[in-house]
Amino acid sequence: MMRSHKRGSTNYLGTDRTRLLALGTLFGFVAGALLMSAFEGSVGRWSSYRYSFSSVSTATPVQLKAILHYATSKVVPQQSLKEVTESYNVLQTLGSCNFLVFGLGHDSLMWAALNPNGTTLFLEESPEWVTSVLKGAPFLNAITVSYKTKLLEADKLLETYREEPDCRPERAFLKGNQHCKLALDNLPEEVYEREWDVIMIDAPRGYSPEHPGRMAAIFSAAVMARERKGVGNTHVFLHDVNRKVEETFAKEFLCMKYKVGSVGRLWHFEIPPVSNDNNGGSINNFC
Repeated sequence: MMRSHKRGSTNYLGTDRTRLLALGTLFGFVAGALLMSAFEGSVGRWSSYRYSFSSVSTATPVQLKAILHYATSKVVPQQSLKEVTESYNVLQTLGSCNFLVFGLGHDSLMWAALNPNGTTLFLEESPEWVTSVLKGAPFLNAITVSYKTKLLEADKLLETYREEPDCRPERAFLKGNQHCKLALDNLPEEVYEREWDVIMIDAPRGYSPEHPGRMAAIFSAAVMARERKGVGNTHVFLHDVNRKVEETFAKEFLCMKYKVGSVGRLWHFEIPPVSNDNNGGSINNFC
């Protein structure tokens, strides 16, 4: 199924009530309880959610830009409120953090607004789509990623990745790893040098055999988390787990023992570094 936030796709709201509902939700995330109260009649069924922003006066420029954008747009973020809230709660708990997002689209301004004082970087497969999105939001930090995989190869990659030494968990690495097809080996230095506190995997496209699929994104996120040297674990969110490839590769590399949340089509993992894994993990096994 085509992602609603990706190129060539729109998600038009059917009624004014639905539009107000979605708009009220975004306001709640970005501006807090003050704006939520203004839309109380339209978002009553979501009133149980609590937010930490005290008033619109404390909002940062990117948050105010997000309010203006979603207030005047017919296109809204494609994840549900409950799915977004799972990530939102972690971002609020961490405060300013390093947030890596696989995918760029109509929800990107929202993700940047939910981490206003941290570093949010978007990885996108299409340079044309990056150019298109940045025309409307030039302050977003987005780069183009080249994938070596196709969705039609998923089963074979899962069956054979251990045959390549540079894919094996005891020595897997990313930068310059040309032998492991699952490794994202040619990313900008910023991706490798920075330790990511939160990783959202909602791309690349994985609904057609010729598309890259999310196999490499999942594998690479697992390697990043395992190699973490700083304090704390890495939160990894994977969307579209209703699809076979996402579910299967998550179980192989992100590991169900690290799954701490499940909402709708979103799984939330909290992965410790190999050097500090007290949950039965090993340098010789992803799980």
